[in-house]
Amino acid sequence: MLPGMTTLAHLSLAGLAASLLAAPVAAQTFGDEVAFLQKHTKVVVLTDGKGMRVAVAPDLQGRVMTSSAGGDAGPGYGWINRDLVASSKRDVHFNPYGGEDRFWLGPEGGQFAVFFKPGEPFDLAHWYTPSAVDTEPYPVTSSQPDRVTFDKKMTLTNRTGTVFDLALHRVVRLVPRAQALKDLGLAGTERVEAVAFESENRITNTGPRPWRKESGLLSVWILGMFKPSPQTTVVVPFNPGPEAKLGPIVNSAYFGKVPSERLALGERAIFFSGDGRYRSKIGIPPARVRPVLGSYDASGGVLTLVQFDRPADARDYVNSMWEVQKDPFAGDVVNSYNDGPPAPGAKPLGPFYELETSSPAAALPAGESLVHRHRTIHLVGDRAALDPIARKALGASLDEITTALN
Repeated sequence: MLPGMTTLAHLSLAGLAASLLAAPVAAQTFGDEVAFLQKHTKVVVLTDGKGMRVAVAPDLQGRVMTSSAGGDAGPGYGWINRDLVASSKRDVHFNPYGGEDRFWLGPEGGQFAVFFKPGEPFDLAHWYTPSAVDTEPYPVTSSQPDRVTFDKKMTLTNRTGTVFDLALHRVVRLVPRAQALKDLGLAGTERVEAVAFESENRITNTGPRPWRKESGLLSVWILGMFKPSPQTTVVVPFNPGPEAKLGPIVNSAYFGKVPSERLALGERAIFFSGDGRYRSKIGIPPARVRPVLGSYDASGGVLTLVQFDRPADARDYVNSMWEVQKDPFAGDVVNSYNDGPPAPGAKPLGPFYELETSSPAAALPAGESLVHRHRTIHLVGDRAALDPIARKALGASLDEITTALN
């Protein structure tokens, strides 16, 4: 049950091979996408015996690649980088395979970064995604029709030279439709198609020493990549209140100022374009964030919701900005990224858009663990059925969502 930074996953490397820059493809059914994946990698398909399908790739870090609420013939909701998945080439910096739920570790930047080697500068040439969260396979240790479990040992070194030995225990499971709806505060009998799944990610300090703030901490970072459309709007509810007390509502300075037609603040929600046409990113700090966010694709009639663990007393979140930071633990809890050309005339990385959540910084004694759960729900139906769900979960009607950026 779920309780109440700049990332270079989002930056186009100047030297990335063209094979990594996958062009948009025609709409694919879930069955089409699984058939493609099976030609190139192992796939575990989770099912409830009805319409729910979730495709998980053990050799691609146990990530959820795509899902469907309508069985094999239904559309797949995850963005998949087909060119890269089909290629034998691997980039030393980053391999964006795609997928709706992938496991990463933060921080990316700062003095305690795990994407930069000790003493090296904060630039693209010296940025490397740790292989444990980029290219290494995750062994399957248990599998049932509705869930799959992975266990992975890894060692990372941050930019100050601190070594982290850890064990990851990752479970990807389906969530029954009625339970997913009830956990949103609904009746559970709403007339919508649904697919719901969650990843439970436990990291354990397997080293001999405690992880301390003075030498850097890690956090669990879950990122979901979804297919964009011109009518997709990301919605992030926030806690209202004076800036003097709670701080800014949204961090929108990752890639420069976001144009007003792509970012709008309502009374209790942030609206952000998920059209995959303009590279931009937002983040929500701890005092403002609520344990839910989502998006609505008006063209497909799909409401996507993400719920996640948000400990009420947690204040320390790792900071991923590419600089030596004044406060390495003043990072964001929630992020959303919209892909687009990194420069005029350049190819986008996808295109796609992302919904991301992070755990608090893990100050773990030796042998202790931290768990972060991240749940994804896709709901399909007409506006009359989806509107009360959006109001309940996101605090915004579908009319508000679809007109916020007009």
